[in-house]
Amino acid sequence: MDVGSTGDTSADYFSPDGAISRWKFTVSRQYQHFLDKTTPHMLRRWIGSLIIACIYVLRVYLIQGFYVVSYGLGIYMLNLLIGFLSPQVDPEIQELYDGATLPTRGSDEFRPFVRRLPEFKFWYPLLPPFLSCFNFMIL
Repeated sequence: MDVGSTGDTSADYFSPDGAISRWKFTVSRQYQHFLDKTTPHMLRRWIGSLIIACIYVLRVYLIQGFYVVSYGLGIYMLNLLIGFLSPQVDPEIQELYDGATLPTRGSDEFRPFVRRLPEFKFWYPLLPPFLSCFNFMIL
């Protein structure tokens, strides 16, 4: 008896490994649904992230430790910020290869600045390091 199109049998469906994989799939689907719902709410995401960062800084200040972890986290955040502020294509290098070009047709879109790292992809990697540092600091 096949349960799904993957070929799992009923014995695999009720095994502990099958239950764990179903649970992981359900949690990952709910997490992705949460991310999809927060995508258009940019201001709320950044305010929430700022609150979490302030709690982290306060916790580090009160414990007076975890400076190495904070230093590494700061370097990681700086690397993401540089990617966010950098253009996708360097105009000076592109000008050497293509020459100076402007839109020639009305349908051509002139984009003076396209980010190398979009805003959501800049925000998303910032959250897990703060949350993992909270777990580390509880010990």
